[in-house]
Amino acid sequence: MVIWADPAKSDLRAIHEFIASDSKYYAKKVVLDILDKTNILEEYPRIGRKVPEIDDENIREIFAYSYRILYEIKSDKVYIIGIIHGRRDFISTHVYRIKEPDNHP
Repeated sequence: MVIWADPAKSDLRAIHEFIASDSKYYAKKVVLDILDKTNILEEYPRIGRKVPEIDDENIREIFAYSYRILYEIKSDKVYIIGIIHGRRDFISTHVYRIKEPDNHP
């Protein structure tokens, strides 16, 4: 199951708004292509590469256009945790790790 974390949803909206200022058609196309690209993660969660800035096999990324789509694998779920432009400084981004509820009593 692929789940979009709130920060990633905000990133996607911001991308849409930025591109829409020039072209609503291309804004919609880029967003749909990004969403399309993440669909494969449900079946192949390890298809992306490990994020070089983070030393964790479960934090990975795939690419669409100039964007890095970051995700975290937790059990049988894949969380989209952020989308950042490839030229943006990774350290200044707001990419968060997902905390799943503790199911232990």
